[in-house]
Amino acid sequence: MTLQPPTAVVMLNLGGPATLDEVEPFLLELFSDREIIHLPFQSLLGPFIAKRRTPKVRARYAQIGGGSPILRWTQLQGQGMIERLDRLCPETAPHKAYIAFRYARPSSDDALAQMKADGVQRAVAFTQYPQYSISTTGSSLNELWRAQRRAGLEGAFQWSVLDRWSTHPGFIAALADSVRKGLQKFPEGERQDVLLLFSGHSLPLRVVQQGDPYPQEIEATVQGIMQALGHSHEHLLAYQSKVGPVRWLGPSTEEVIRRLGRQRRSGVLVVPVAFTSDHIETLHEIDIEYKELAEQCGIRRFERAPALNDDVLFLDALADLVAGHLRSGSSGSS
Repeated sequence: MTLQPPTAVVMLNLGGPATLDEVEPFLLELFSDREIIHLPFQSLLGPFIAKRRTPKVRARYAQIGGGSPILRWTQLQGQGMIERLDRLCPETAPHKAYIAFRYARPSSDDALAQMKADGVQRAVAFTQYPQYSISTTGSSLNELWRAQRRAGLEGAFQWSVLDRWSTHPGFIAALADSVRKGLQKFPEGERQDVLLLFSGHSLPLRVVQQGDPYPQEIEATVQGIMQALGHSHEHLLAYQSKVGPVRWLGPSTEEVIRRLGRQRRSGVLVVPVAFTSDHIETLHEIDIEYKELAEQCGIRRFERAPALNDDVLFLDALADLVAGHLRSGSSGSS
């Protein structure tokens, strides 16, 4: 009996250094990408900034265990998604998840080589950035197509693209559930007064001014969550993770924390809305840096809603997204 080749689901994400030795190569890739960071004399200034930042960034990764856990979480998410997808879409089964990180291994080249070896014919490029931006999803897709040309695989796969899902009902339900879990960290009598601080990854302002839809999609995610929660709490939206000597989308999460301290807010729950798994931005930037800042500013209780990671509701959402996409026969996001 001839086995049917798998339907590939290629999970696109930024990635992260798995070890301390991988920090500098990761930063070199990041600061060389003109689709996210646009620098004068980038071929010279990019490597200079990357090398200069390496010791500080290495120290941060050392504090969270010596490397990013994003590969492990993406593998678990892919496994959970595929198990559900085989049941939801037997007509396109078997399915197999492939990981294509933008600045780390496994790369797009790695994913394509394995897909060729597996005899893949049908493939879905599935962004793991829920909200679309040219600097994240766009950059990852562009690298995927470049890698395909490098490998001489143009026309080898029948592609479709799932490039945004900021308001998917399953995604919103998973985030709303995460907020409820985060609120459980506060004493019962104080929960109603907790302010929800939604935090998205910032973008260079130049990208936003060129019409990038990311800010609107982040806002739509936040609105969906608040609707699911019955608008139960006061909330704010801010942006984190600015890097490089350019202007970034704001207000910054750091600025908002300082303002809340001046307002003498006693309870703040940070809700990451652009990250689907734990990595340096949640485990260090929020849990260590922002928590210390909040304490210095007089915020008595500062907590973070748990990342989605391998949460059952989130795995259900991933599978539902791909199943709906495959059934639609569409070449792009609906």
